[in-house]
Parts: sequence; structure tokens; C-alpha cells
Amino acid sequence: MVQLSNRLKISIFFHSFFRMTSFVAFILFSSFTIMAKTPAKKEIYLQLYSVRDDIKTDFDKTLNEVARIGFKGVEAANYNDGKFYDRTPEAFKREIERRGMVALSSHVGKTLAEDVTKTNWDEIWKWWDTAIKAHKDAGMKYIVAPSMPRLKTLADLKAYCDYFNQIGEKCNIAGLCFGYHNHSFEFVEIEGEMMYDYMLKNTDPKKVFFEMDVYWTVRGGQSPVDYFNKYPGRFKILHIKDNKELGQSGMVGFDAIFDNTANAGVKYLVVEVEKYNYKPLISIEKSFQYLMKSDFVKARYSK
Repeated sequence: MVQLSNRLKISIFFHSFFRMTSFVAFILFSSFTIMAKTPAKKEIYLQLYSVRDDIKTDFDKTLNEVARIGFKGVEAANYNDGKFYDRTPEAFKREIERRGMVALSSHVGKTLAEDVTKTNWDEIWKWWDTAIKAHKDAGMKYIVAPSMPRLKTLADLKAYCDYFNQIGEKCNIAGLCFGYHNHSFEFVEIEGEMMYDYMLKNTDPKKVFFEMDVYWTVRGGQSPVDYFNKYPGRFKILHIKDNKELGQSGMVGFDAIFDNTANAGVKYLVVEVEKYNYKPLISIEKSFQYLMKSDFVKARYSK
């Protein structure tokens, strides 16, 4: 057997050592490179109105796609007589959760009589008792009124504010929170008062939060950030929306909005896409990726 000299043994050892350390360094560098290119997972929810036609056609396939894209959960848009998308609250909850998502909230509402003084309050509160129980059974945290009639007098608007306070109180007792989602018509004056400001001032922060739709706020000629500063802590959920897919119009200052979420009191982000340049499922994925790739969007907002 050939005996290796000590010098040769040392040479072979160092050669092997440097090859091994170079390989480890390459693996580590490659791993860090991949991590740097992969956006951090972010908690983003979807308003299911964004896929309203798809979900009517194929409920299961649509939810599968929403989950595949990476949404944390959903906000429902089809509640009726104690059911969500024609499913019991418990069944709807199971369908969402078995796909790894959660049912965060739902858009529901019950308007008062056109002449609010003629409202049948027994009927109103019976409806809300059923709705609140259904949302509780579905495991939701929030109930959001998606809109309201276009009122003409402050007296009627005050009646709605009082109504919302009462709904909020009933929701709180059940362990839920009640909020209001705006469009652009709330940014008009009624008898010299800006409607949206009047609502913020005449609803109890402990009973009513506001789900600001940032796109409709901008379309109403207002700055979301100004409202965050003027009414801090009132905006637990933001509807992140653009004219079509997020970031495509250039008219919504998303960076400024997200830089001021702490003052607004934001806990959750809900994407809504109402109009599309593509098929709805492609549009919501593009909108999701916009937020995933935006450095100004945090991984999560709730504690």
C-alpha cells in the first residue's frame, strides 16, 4: 500500500475543507437570494363580491382559487334569511375553513322605511336578531352595512345614526362589531353638513366603526389620510380598491394610505375589485400580488 506523506495529507485536507466551505457558502447564498426574492406572506382578505359571477356558477372552484391565490380569508356578500350563499352559517364556515381561510365579515343591511317615522321596529329587530346569530355561528368578527339610502334631511340621517348605534350595541352584546361601508355619495352636504363627517360624529365609536372604501373616498373628492387624522381609530377595516385592478389607475395614493394605517386604527385589509381588465379571478390575483410586492404593506395589522 502506498503511504502518503504528511505534507500531501495536509494538502488534501485543506483542499477538501475549502471545497466543502465553498459549497456551504453557495447553498447559504442561494437560500438568502431566494428568500429575498420571495415576498413575505401577508394577511389580506377578499370581498367575495369581487367574484360574484364565478361563485354563483361554481362555489367550490371559486373558493379553491381564492385560497390558492393566498387570501387569508373572505368577507361575504350574499347573506339572506340566515344563510350565506344558500348555506347554513355552520356549513359556510366549514367550506371556508377547510380551505385554510377564515370568514372575517359580511356585508348585510336592513333599511328603514322611506318615511323613517313609519318604520316597523319589531320587524327590523327580528331581522337583526336572525342576522347577528347567523354571523356569530359563521365565526365572523364583523357585520358591515354596505350602504344606505341617499337621504335628503339631517333628521333622517340622525335617525340612521341612532339606528346604527343600536345595531352596534346588539352586535357588541353578541361579541361582534358593527361597521359602515361608504361609497362616494356620503361626501356631499345635507343641510350644510358633510354626510360622512356627520355620521362619524353622531355614531358611538364603541358601537360603530367605519370600513373605509379608499377608492370611493377618493372618487368623492376626499383624502383618506385626512379622515384618518381627523377621526383616529375609527377605521378598523379598509376596503382596498382601485378603478379596476389595484394600482392600475394611478388615482389612489396607496403608499400614503398605508403609511397612515396606525392612526386610522386599521386591523384588516379587504380587497374588492368591482370592474376588470381581465377575468375576475385573474384580476383579484393581480391585485393580491400588487399588495404582496408593495413594501409599504405590512404582513399583518391585527395584533
